[in-house]
Amino acid sequence: MKEKKYTGSPLPFRGSKRYYVKRFRDVLQQVGDVDTIVDLFGGSGLLARVAKDTLPHCRVIYNDFDYYVDRLAKIGETNALLHEIAPLLTNIQRDKKVPPEVKRKALSLILKHQQRSEVDYITLSASLLFSGNWAQSYEQMAKQTMYNRMVHGDYDATNYLNGLEVAHEDYRTLFDAHKDNKRALFVLDPPYLQTEITAYKEDTYWQLKDYLDVLTLIQQTKYVLFTSGKSQILELCQWLNQSYNAGLLKGSIKYEQNSRINNFAAYKDIMIARI
Repeated sequence: MKEKKYTGSPLPFRGSKRYYVKRFRDVLQQVGDVDTIVDLFGGSGLLARVAKDTLPHCRVIYNDFDYYVDRLAKIGETNALLHEIAPLLTNIQRDKKVPPEVKRKALSLILKHQQRSEVDYITLSASLLFSGNWAQSYEQMAKQTMYNRMVHGDYDATNYLNGLEVAHEDYRTLFDAHKDNKRALFVLDPPYLQTEITAYKEDTYWQLKDYLDVLTLIQQTKYVLFTSGKSQILELCQWLNQSYNAGLLKGSIKYEQNSRINNFAAYKDIMIARI
């Protein structure tokens, strides 16, 4: 049986690179002598999955710092809970607000489920909250207005992790383990500056110095780096290079595209590659 090729993450994840899959794959197909791909900020694992499917001969390491794999392991339970909630929304039009009495019933089902097992609130958010909004707890879900945004069909992660080596390490530790391998390609999708990060496990603010640490690390390596036009990191690198001959992102190629958060908001996604 032919394995499924993923073009998006199997469960919702803020910052998933589904809009960049084609360009990322195109860049990977141009990579020269590489035997190892290290996804340092693995997120949903989509980039690592695409890398393995594109370059199956390579060792691909997915650094799952946010333990996305725990959410994947509970897909069956998440689907079951959504099946319980779905009948409550049958008479509510798509993308319309859920009446208070229906919301109370949905919350009751969620709370009942939470008493038995951990609830994947990020996935529930995609079905019950306005596009781009996220909850990470029952309390956060209860405070927000619900909308009928139920997905059609079950979530499925069959074979998603096949062939990937999953790590749960600080990115610097993983980088140090592979930095001397001249045939390694590093994939980096760190939290964006000026971006809301409350949907991530670690709700600590990603500061400018953290980004500069990353850029300094990769100067002598092959890499594919993702950032956002909001961060203005490219302008900062240009200034540092001109003023202090820093050499940041030297020899790289830049790709840009607009990515949409919802019907009202979009941002510029940037991919920078040196391969």
